[in-house]
Amino acid sequence: MPASPADAAPTGRDPADRGDPPAGTSGRSTGSRRRGATPAGQSILDAPTLPGATAVPREPGRGHRRAGAATGRPASAAGRRPRADPAAAERPADPFEPTGVPELDGTGDPPDRPNRRRAALIALAAAATASAAALVAGLLSWSPEPAGPTGTARPLTAAEADRLAALRVTNQRDVRAGVRVIVGEGGGRTELVGWVDWARPLVYLDVSGPGAGAERGLVQATASTLLVRPDLTATPAPAPPPLVPPGDRWRLRELPAGRGLPAVRDLLLGLGAARVDAAEPEARWLRGETVHGVPVDVFQAPLTALRPAGGPSTPRDRQPRLWVDRDARLHRLAGRLPDGTAVTVELARTDRPTLRPVDALGGRPGLPRAVTDAEADRLARLPARLRAAGGADLTLSAPSADLRGTGWVSWAGSAAYLSVEGDDPGRRTLLRARPGDVARLVLPADGPAAPPLPAPAGLVRVAGRPPRDDVERLLDTALRGGGTAAAAVRIRDDRVADRTVDVIEVRDGLRWWLDRGGLPRRLELRTGQGVWIRLDLAPGRVPALPGAERTVSRPAKRP
Repeated sequence: MPASPADAAPTGRDPADRGDPPAGTSGRSTGSRRRGATPAGQSILDAPTLPGATAVPREPGRGHRRAGAATGRPASAAGRRPRADPAAAERPADPFEPTGVPELDGTGDPPDRPNRRRAALIALAAAATASAAALVAGLLSWSPEPAGPTGTARPLTAAEADRLAALRVTNQRDVRAGVRVIVGEGGGRTELVGWVDWARPLVYLDVSGPGAGAERGLVQATASTLLVRPDLTATPAPAPPPLVPPGDRWRLRELPAGRGLPAVRDLLLGLGAARVDAAEPEARWLRGETVHGVPVDVFQAPLTALRPAGGPSTPRDRQPRLWVDRDARLHRLAGRLPDGTAVTVELARTDRPTLRPVDALGGRPGLPRAVTDAEADRLARLPARLRAAGGADLTLSAPSADLRGTGWVSWAGSAAYLSVEGDDPGRRTLLRARPGDVARLVLPADGPAAPPLPAPAGLVRVAGRPPRDDVERLLDTALRGGGTAAAAVRIRDDRVADRTVDVIEVRDGLRWWLDRGGLPRRLELRTGQGVWIRLDLAPGRVPALPGAERTVSRPAKRP
């Protein structure tokens, strides 16, 4: 019987093709057979070839071959095509599957080929295993290259230099932080715990430790002033100071710069700045660490606050180390004070309570504003109210000079009389004041604290002079009274002597504490040392004072 046109078409296949799958099986493509579509119990490497078999061309777009005599397979029932597997009929032709390429499953190989193919596969598997083992060994033994010539330190990258330059301005923007400072080492160390406020600026610390000595107690300090409240009975264990500081026994201390408390104050306040610093070419990156769960970089760089005044730049081996996080926040500092004493600072970035300065440093912070019309009216009527009140008891507190005093002021008689103690142990100074004129007399500190009455003859006869020191100027201001409402600023409200008062600053460095009735309860003056001294006033009757004006009553005219 003549061949059909399909049987006579050129095959374009290798003569070793196995032909079509048996009837009733899926006519999958070559790729499917390579994934294991071989007769049961027969390996793909052992598949026999059919001698004399003739390849039949693949129909494009069909997943099966035609049955015919050339394949060595029986044809299906007369005139009927074998039923194709529905899965094969739905499978689209693979456009990337090559056509006219000999089968790669080994079925068409000569009898000696299977052994060679096994050997090749075994060699490939061995090579893959060796490559995987080498890769794993390389990963386990990998380590980063040294960071610098010494194996640790290296210059800063541009991003690290920017973070270091922004360290101080970041502190300023964060406003406050808790601090723990250790000065010295071993049994001679001093421990300071408290807070630093870079915005005010203010440092508030409790001083303890085996090396604290006479400095044990509380410290409040600004950039120019350092106040201490000694407490030799305090426990040696470090603890934060009370948020509301005690109101008494604060004393001004003038200590040598570059060592001790002034050096710690300068270091803490020097960690804040309003502007970004210039890049520091000597800075080095040392290593990465974690501080309280926060990843940080450890830098080594010079700090102005730790450099001796007027001295040379700090050698690299003595430059402080700074633990800085990714947001340019400082968490730890270790270095040496200008006198060479070791110092370590730990910062608690989340411990940020609002600090209250003691009265000698200006008192509780408020929200300054211009005075209202009612407050300006009270201030303008102050001289008249003072004359109507007659006088007041005075209590002086001046921590800048460790002074205290008592006395009286007579607004009706334009005179003041005050006894001051503290500047000269065993002696006291009597002050007699009239507007613009002050006389003084020094006496032994015996008898009561109040000035003696009647006044000593030497004080009455001594010639007066203009006020000179802060206490004399404060006494003269209390005697004159008044203030300019145009420049007045209301600082805050407060309480004194169980009364609500408005704290009004009439000029820079002079504050009246006025109650709601317009009478003064306190007068404050800021000294050149940055400390506020005050006179507490209790309006009422006063005795006859030396130098007071006498009021002469004139008889009424007869009609």
